Amino acid sequence: MKTAFQVTNDKEAFLALKKIAAKKKIDIKGAKVRRTSSRFCLGVEHGDYNGTELFGVGTDRFIWMAYKPNGTSKMRLYSENFPGDGVVEFELGNVPASKTVADSWARFPYGVDYILRNAGYNLKQGINAVLLGNIPGGGMSRSASLSLNLILSVLDANGIVEKDQMKIVDMAQLVENEYIGSPCGKLDQIMIFFAKAGMGTHYNPATRSIKYVKLGSKAKDFRIVVMDTGTVRPGLEKSTYKVRRAECEEMAQKARDAGFGINCLADIREEALYQQIKARFEKGFPHLVDRMTYIFKAQMRFYKMMAAWKRGDIATVGKVFRDDGIGLRDEYKISGPELETMCDIVRTVPQVLGERMLGGGDKGAAGALVLADGAGALKKAVETAYPRSRPDFADKFAVHTCKVVDGVKVFEKGL
Repeated sequence: MKTAFQVTNDKEAFLALKKIAAKKKIDIKGAKVRRTSSRFCLGVEHGDYNGTELFGVGTDRFIWMAYKPNGTSKMRLYSENFPGDGVVEFELGNVPASKTVADSWARFPYGVDYILRNAGYNLKQGINAVLLGNIPGGGMSRSASLSLNLILSVLDANGIVEKDQMKIVDMAQLVENEYIGSPCGKLDQIMIFFAKAGMGTHYNPATRSIKYVKLGSKAKDFRIVVMDTGTVRPGLEKSTYKVRRAECEEMAQKARDAGFGINCLADIREEALYQQIKARFEKGFPHLVDRMTYIFKAQMRFYKMMAAWKRGDIATVGKVFRDDGIGLRDEYKISGPELETMCDIVRTVPQVLGERMLGGGDKGAAGALVLADGAGALKKAVETAYPRSRPDFADKFAVHTCKVVDGVKVFEKGL
């Protein structure tokens, strides 16, 4: 959500946080600032809950949170992105039922308190906190960034150091799964929490391990561009995402029941096995077979994309990104009309290597990989054509050219 403070860097964010805190009478003098990034998934979108390997980068659209212990057991937080919710105040350990705060950003700090306590952490120290973000809604993982920021900051304020980094990821997912009711996987949290500047993050679910992959030295200079359609997507629990996840689980269960010996759709790696399952179910359950088809093809493309990234073949990375987008549109059916309008527009720009919808689907943002000398042409094309095609969003859309950054950064003397 846009705010009166359109910040583009840390210095501007710090100044804005001070002004906001003064206006809301929240003491953050001497506070630390934790900055958490957004993410850009290169593959496999919607693969996390289907068991595939994942690859992506952190991007420079952030949530900044100034926080400090306040010497009480009370949490006191304000988000400038959701001014209508006012200052959120509550006693540690005393959170409402999630359904009563379903339309408020407060469900995230409530959810963090709930999950941390269930995990056995002894929280005694409340915090004063002021938040500000410039992550577009839908597609760049604003909710995961917020959950991670809150978890890390609350633990820090209570003097708790959690050495198991994957546990932090798990708890951020649980905030959304168990408290908020959103059926998200771990892709967003992993790609933000582990992101490193200049590197791609590769996650292998079989070993729950992270590897950093450097882009090959021969890669042409390119840009990551995110096109915010200006549409507002409901939470994942209210979107097509929830339906698609259930369909994938149903397809995997049917295959297991038929004796195919798989645990999840990612286990379908061989063409022969894919064809057998497809032949068994495509007549009675064509929509489920379509979902399986996307995951099967996307997983095969994933390894092609990874090899291309390592050797610096950014053209092939872009082609895989584009092919994934077509699969998400036609086989997974998770895209949306405004997202596809963005993709259709940028596909006309010669320097664009690939484009597709991002994130949970339906609405939100699309993304593109474009050669550096074409970033301006992409922006101009969108600014010219999108308002004509989607006049209802003519004053709401935005184009973001992003850098690859660290996912989490703490400014110890931020304020």
